[in-house]
Amino acid sequence: MAEQQVVADLRENCATPASLLRDVAAAMADEMCAGLEKEGGSRVKMLLSYVDKLPTGREEGLFYGLDLGGTNFRVLKVQLGGNDKHVISRESRELAIPPHLMSGSSSELFGFIASELAKFVADEEQGTSLSNGKTRELGFTFSFPVRQRSVASGTLVKWTKAFSIEDAVGKDVVAELQTAMQKQGLDMHVAALINDAVGTLAGARYYDEDVVAGVIFGTGTNAAYVEKANAIPKWEGELPNSGEMVINMEWGNFYSCHLPVTEYDQSLDNESLNPGEQIYEKLTSGMYLGEIVRRVLLKLSLQSSIFGEIDRTKLKTHFHLRTPHISAMHHDNTPDLKIVEEKLKEILEIAGTSLETRKMLVEICDIVTRRAARLAAAGLAGILKKLGRDGSVDKRRSVIAIDGGLFEHYAKFSKCLEATLIELLGEESSKFVVVKHADDGSGIGAALIAASQSQYRNVE
Repeated sequence: MAEQQVVADLRENCATPASLLRDVAAAMADEMCAGLEKEGGSRVKMLLSYVDKLPTGREEGLFYGLDLGGTNFRVLKVQLGGNDKHVISRESRELAIPPHLMSGSSSELFGFIASELAKFVADEEQGTSLSNGKTRELGFTFSFPVRQRSVASGTLVKWTKAFSIEDAVGKDVVAELQTAMQKQGLDMHVAALINDAVGTLAGARYYDEDVVAGVIFGTGTNAAYVEKANAIPKWEGELPNSGEMVINMEWGNFYSCHLPVTEYDQSLDNESLNPGEQIYEKLTSGMYLGEIVRRVLLKLSLQSSIFGEIDRTKLKTHFHLRTPHISAMHHDNTPDLKIVEEKLKEILEIAGTSLETRKMLVEICDIVTRRAARLAAAGLAGILKKLGRDGSVDKRRSVIAIDGGLFEHYAKFSKCLEATLIELLGEESSKFVVVKHADDGSGIGAALIAASQSQYRNVE
């Protein structure tokens, strides 16, 4: 049976035995060291974030956050009450960016963001006054590739996602925002520029001092962790007083010969906007899992008759099957797999499938998602190995905070990731490692880093 052969080959080529995952983890740790050694030393960039002080939970005062990472952006305000009270209050507002601004000019985009931020501040501060003439402070989460020179400056390397504002490339995004805020008459200082992984790390560290890494598994994937400053050979200049530095790994670009890459991954990569890049991300993140499954189904439909006579227009459309669709099918608990039947009909216009075919489809979702989750766990094991916290040396509690829709909403992915990490570390060592979901790291994390970097901070 041709269809059974296709699934058997997929199962074999996506296999992730523990021995292979340990090799992937070791390769990740090696690439981390190479990236810290010198600029361009590794496919994993290991960028300095210039964040050398993470929140401790003792911060006090009013701080703002701005989160720009996609077609929406968020502004938020947090009131921090120090040790006992932590976050006293938080208000936020989410706004869509008008599509024409995503390909217009830099000043138009930042002008729009600054005007919305000014409205939010005016609404929030009605009838209240900032104490003793302090300038408001803002943390800015900007989830696009930037080259940072300090904690509050960074030049845009390139746009990703749906943005293509040519005149912003090579400019300092903090300076652009600062100028736009001044034009609005908004008295606000950008205290820190971070990305969502650093924000997740900061947001979780505020509540738990044992947090060592912040990781995103959403549309894309990335990780940030706390490194000893003296373990960064490429660091130039004075070492920070804290002795620590947050590293933004940009680990989506990780590659190792141990990664189980199939014909479907190869064709997806060849036809992508960035062939040969972000291979780890293409195997593990929400943007691609549905697309990999679509490619398997297309091959099934061409090499067997299990779908009968169908119009393949939808099945041939790239990215038409999305990860939330495969999650819904994968989690279908109805006895006759009714949800699978509905999704096939609704999204791919494949009707009249047998129960046998629907079971096969669930198995395909399982193979692709399990591989992603197990490779994701190997990445986490790589970070722990690099830090000596994989149980071999350090017996301290280590917490990894994870945010992103794939981890939050795809239960079989997150459960498999957690179980695989225990398998890789072993029962004993895994007692010291905690994986926790950190909600809204990129928003609150920005405001908290603004607090820890505040110019008004009491020097301890």
